Amino acid sequence: MSNPLNATFKQKNTTLIPILIIAGLFFIFGFVTWINGALIPFMKTINELTTAQSYLVASASYISFVAMALPASYIINKIGYRKGMSLGLIVMAIGALVFVPAAEARTYWVFLTGIFIQGMGMTLLQTASNPYITILGPIESAAKRIAIMGIANKVAGALGSLIFGAILLSGIDEIKEKLNTVGDAEKLQLLDTMADSVVAPYIVMAIVLFVLGVLIRRAPLPHVEADPIEEGKDGETNKTSIFQFPHLWLGVLTLFVYVGAEVIAGDTIIAYGISLGFPAADAKFFTTFTLLAMVATYGLGIFLIPRYINQAFALKASAVLGIVFTFCIVFTSGFTSVLFVAALGIANALVWPAVWPLTLKGLGKFTKTASALLIMAISGGAIIPPLYGKFVDGNKADLIAKGMNEVLASAQATTSGYWILLPCYLIILYYAFAGHKLGLKKNN
Repeated sequence: MSNPLNATFKQKNTTLIPILIIAGLFFIFGFVTWINGALIPFMKTINELTTAQSYLVASASYISFVAMALPASYIINKIGYRKGMSLGLIVMAIGALVFVPAAEARTYWVFLTGIFIQGMGMTLLQTASNPYITILGPIESAAKRIAIMGIANKVAGALGSLIFGAILLSGIDEIKEKLNTVGDAEKLQLLDTMADSVVAPYIVMAIVLFVLGVLIRRAPLPHVEADPIEEGKDGETNKTSIFQFPHLWLGVLTLFVYVGAEVIAGDTIIAYGISLGFPAADAKFFTTFTLLAMVATYGLGIFLIPRYINQAFALKASAVLGIVFTFCIVFTSGFTSVLFVAALGIANALVWPAVWPLTLKGLGKFTKTASALLIMAISGGAIIPPLYGKFVDGNKADLIAKGMNEVLASAQATTSGYWILLPCYLIILYYAFAGHKLGLKKNN
């Protein structure tokens, strides 16, 4: 007779290495994703963009999840999780290389093309790795495993933000002041020199991604499949279409608004600090505050889930905190307001880990297609931040038209732009309380 403790130990032992490998992948696309916080003010300067135009950096990255998610699901069904991850890394390497001609030409759409290609690679990587880690063990503890992935993702994001902030934003305040005083020829030279600073780091990134893409093909990742759909009385499965899972579609909407809120919290905070008068040398650290808040909350989630709280409760708490922090951002000022933007990391951390298992529960053979739909929801990061930027530009123009000083108008408009987060967190709150149960109540 087998010993249950022995069996548990063996299960943990067999999943430990795959968990570490997938955590490494989350580290990679965390690093690539969160450097956008530094890229946005950098691109705004070298390409002389409006606020709304600068947030197309986030759009180019996240809109690729819409274009590529269903093809990624098809590819992974054909070649499997491991080869899908490998292909994703190689595509990301190609996207990094596009930054070289983009910098030489200092052409915004070429930069956006490179970011879009990297996003395509990340779509493949995420479409494979998220369902894989979700179904690697019991569904009840999936949020814990995804929280571990989140720590890897956000630690990488913090490092990426610091490294690329130092490379891209070093001396940017002085350059911006010079641009207002020098002639056209010297201005072009300054901007070209600044653009060239991305070449070396992106070549290094491309080499690392390509090497990892080759190595992952030999990684010891076991084959996993989702649990089958519950059977009816006659022994047949009672679900025949992806459209018979209302909780899935609400889960997609929830992830859509969540990713938009997360991107705003991480990618706007540097520009927000600069608009409030903080020098870029200080503001470049602000994205790290958001990410460290997320890492701390992931650690709390790993400890609490599922022993003390379940995934639905974690989602409820996250949504309530998001609503509270949104009000705090708008009704405070200066560094206090910046800290509340960073505190959104606490509200956001456990949303992704909780929504994935709640949404994939009971989907059986539809899991891969559902995963592709959830990955498509990452496009919220492409749509909601530019709406924030548009809102900021519009408010700023109105305030200046009313006679307000441009600096004060910029600060006030940027602060009020965070109202866009409120409906996002209200949707997450609804899914936490009721949306994730729709269509599953009878079975439960």
